[in-house]
Amino acid sequence: MLLSSRLRRAAACPALALALAFGGALTSAAAQGSPSAASFALVRPRFGGDRAYETVAFLDQYARWPGAHGFDASIDHIAQRLERAGYVLQDRAKPSDRLTYRVERYPMAVPAWEAVGADVRIAGSDTPVLQWATNRNMLANNSFATPPGGVDAELVDLGAYTPAALAAADVKGKIVMADAHVGQLFAEAVGKRGAVGVLAYSLPGYTQPEKNRTSITFQSVPLDTVHRGWAMVLSFDARSRLRAALAKGPVRLRVRTDVVWTPNAVERTVVADIRGSVRPDERFVFSAHVQEPGANDNASGVGAQVEMARVAADLVTSGTLDPKRSITFLWGLEIRSTDRYITQDTARAVGIRWGLSLDMVGEDTKKTGGTFLIEKLPDPSAIWTRGEDKHTEWGGRPIDKAALLPHYFNDYVLQRCLEQAATNGWVVKTNPFEGGSDHTPFLKANKAGLLFWHFTDQFYHTDGDRMDKVSADEMKNVGVSALVSALVLASADGATARAVVAEVQRAALARLDGEARLSMAAIKGGGDVARERDILQTWGAYYADAVRSAADIEVGGASAKTRAAIDEAVIAVETRTREALSRIP
Repeated sequence: MLLSSRLRRAAACPALALALAFGGALTSAAAQGSPSAASFALVRPRFGGDRAYETVAFLDQYARWPGAHGFDASIDHIAQRLERAGYVLQDRAKPSDRLTYRVERYPMAVPAWEAVGADVRIAGSDTPVLQWATNRNMLANNSFATPPGGVDAELVDLGAYTPAALAAADVKGKIVMADAHVGQLFAEAVGKRGAVGVLAYSLPGYTQPEKNRTSITFQSVPLDTVHRGWAMVLSFDARSRLRAALAKGPVRLRVRTDVVWTPNAVERTVVADIRGSVRPDERFVFSAHVQEPGANDNASGVGAQVEMARVAADLVTSGTLDPKRSITFLWGLEIRSTDRYITQDTARAVGIRWGLSLDMVGEDTKKTGGTFLIEKLPDPSAIWTRGEDKHTEWGGRPIDKAALLPHYFNDYVLQRCLEQAATNGWVVKTNPFEGGSDHTPFLKANKAGLLFWHFTDQFYHTDGDRMDKVSADEMKNVGVSALVSALVLASADGATARAVVAEVQRAALARLDGEARLSMAAIKGGGDVARERDILQTWGAYYADAVRSAADIEVGGASAKTRAAIDEAVIAVETRTREALSRIP
């Protein structure tokens, strides 16, 4: 009766469903002594999903590429919001100012590029096959402008691109169409064979192109200042219309492209700091990239993080909270800005304890199909992906054991998200490490770094990623969980550290029990005993080290009481590991 009752509750509450999937370890935070209940009580009523949504709407006006108008307007908007929240421009700040920000400027090696118009029509027709006003991803980055009136040229269709098909075709002075990655087609057809431009079709299956018939993914071509050609990416509908026309006879196209190049452009990054009162050199770092043209990717990450910075400022300036460690917010170019922050100042890098990237965090999941995910630090699930663990359609491949990064951060942040989910049924899931966003520079520097995101999204990287796919409620769930995660660690005392140790211990024991069941089933099905023992030993060693890593939670260093709790938890993990191994024949 109890089990069936729990299963019915799990069906109604995704957070509980995930807890049961992990062997019941992630039970009610209140029942286990949550280290974050007080922070949630402060953050939830202050966080405005509607305010985050307003920032997303501002950024969504632009396709935001570094150095171009849309990117710079977005950076200025972030800075204005920070000023309004009480952050002081670093150059004007007094020593007593705890809330500061700066806008860093980095000269770009090439001119900034921005599309302002494009149009494709079959010659003699008034109906466009594609137009920039409704398909703003259609023009590949680094394309050049046509003459003001456009160009008129014959269309050559290669079908599925092969070097042989291109070599056999007469493409000089013509427009080449093919099923191919636009960069490869452009380099070969325009750069080497004199085509005036190319039309390429390549959409991943998860974008459901036959359903989303006008979707176009943004893509780039190599910068070619010699041939000064252009390239476009086709939607399923545009490709179908062009091939239908070709089936009736030769086709000529009139193509117009309009772009703006900005020489001597600069790449800008916003860095905002809340200075810790006790250990200001130790910090929690958030990052959200500004570039890319999507509303969810990644205006939503920017909007959620701006609101997080506002709420944190309100808590500090009102005297409600006094973070002992610093909290930093970064907005800039994906991966590069975060990597630069970590690597350009070696002394600053020493104090970076935790990193959390917000990327595609505002999805209306009913429309996009994407689920909120925490991409974990590299743990053994990225070596052996089985049971409840699943890679996304973004794709992951097995890592080596040397790439494992044992840390409490995975389970600590997951538990904060589950606490938020328990209040409203928010769906929270995890995926093994895959890479590809702002969490990777932290890992590269051997720092704890996680990614908050959504996948699989049928509008990912397409011009269907607009405001109607964004949810203010989803951004609030993500933003509240992220900010609480930072606030707790920023001022963690011994009791907090020991509560986290207890959480990680429960997660470790549940994981070991679950992996033991999977191993027994695998062996029963003819699996290799040595492999299954290796899996269990690796998980046991991983979690023993993850518990040990909790020695850095307590501000000022682990107390004797906390060190004792860590030692006890390690013994519990090692004991459970031996018990799991003893069940293997």
